Amino acid sequence: MRHVEHVMGTVVSIELPDDSAGPELIASTCAWLHEVDARFSTYRDDSEVCRFRRGEIALDDCSADLRHVLDRCADLWRETDGYFDAYAGGQLDPSGYVKGWSVEVASQRLHDAGSGRHYLNAGGDIRMRGAGPSGGPWRVGVRHPWEADKLSWVLALTDGAVATSGTYERGAHIINPRTGKPATGLRSVTVTGPDLALADAYATAALAMGEAGLAWLAKKAAEGYESAAVTDDGRAFTSPGLPVA
Repeated sequence: MRHVEHVMGTVVSIELPDDSAGPELIASTCAWLHEVDARFSTYRDDSEVCRFRRGEIALDDCSADLRHVLDRCADLWRETDGYFDAYAGGQLDPSGYVKGWSVEVASQRLHDAGSGRHYLNAGGDIRMRGAGPSGGPWRVGVRHPWEADKLSWVLALTDGAVATSGTYERGAHIINPRTGKPATGLRSVTVTGPDLALADAYATAALAMGEAGLAWLAKKAAEGYESAAVTDDGRAFTSPGLPVA
């Protein structure tokens, strides 16, 4: 069963290969993603995150989800030496963590509900569990950063996450917090690993670092996070354990 939902400013694809409870699981997954959108959207004046950053509600009065996201963003700020910064644009915007986290939570909820095989894709942030429709790994194509009809890599995973951050679709939207200017040096960064929230945040942080992000990503392989990157001048790098098909 396949379903496409427009939510969080992107397109979310949900695939459940062999689940008889598919309609109910898809409905609950979409309801969760819309709940996240209502709470964390920076484009909705009535969202909880907008109300919090305007000072209309205190941290102690915020939802457990918002407090969790703020705690994790603070942890990631420390872990990345400040390159993952929810305040990089001048005011609170945890979007760089929220999308990956919300899909990771959705995947865990599906698993807990008995769906051992599924595939979630939220605008290129992907979480899959179990075997793919053919019985083998799920195959994920990583778009070429200059030629939209070509792929740089095809990855194969049975249980894990893939996140890509790049400048080829939305332009220079990632800010280097050290300079306050758009990040340069890397055109595309892809990270695979066991947790989509972290994979997504690591890809964003590495892109913000520029070419220094390559060495930083290499250290994350010991934690189960493999990576691939393309520089602004067209050089390509992969970590040794990248699950290339």
